[in-house]
Amino acid sequence: MTVQQNDIGATWLAKAGLRPTRQRVTLAGLLIGDGQHRHVTAESLFDAAKAQGEAVSLATVYNTLRAFCDVGLMQEVTVDGSKSYFDTNTHDHPHFYWEDEARLTDAPSDQLVISRVPDAPEGAEIASVDVVIRLRRNK
Repeated sequence: MTVQQNDIGATWLAKAGLRPTRQRVTLAGLLIGDGQHRHVTAESLFDAAKAQGEAVSLATVYNTLRAFCDVGLMQEVTVDGSKSYFDTNTHDHPHFYWEDEARLTDAPSDQLVISRVPDAPEGAEIASVDVVIRLRRNK
């Protein structure tokens, strides 16, 4: 990983008030160091870190991703109730889930129209609406 990617990662952490530990800076650099948004699983980020020769455990990757979500740097998108993806784009937007590839991508926000959602039950409020459109390739 380049010094520039590390600097970008450290700045990203500082803006959120997170302490820039070596592992956090490394993972942040992998996530946003090139300026592109990412959809990652903990496992895919762990593999990317290992491929760069970084010494980080899978548990540390999970904990770091949770910390990033807790301070609003990322959002978690759950697919199938058991598979979580972590998205560096924190603006509200829909996703495509490519079933054949187990891959998550952004869907065009400007094409999504939600005209009404059900009222929240008494004593509750709607925190967010997540839209995941499941796709599979034509056979």
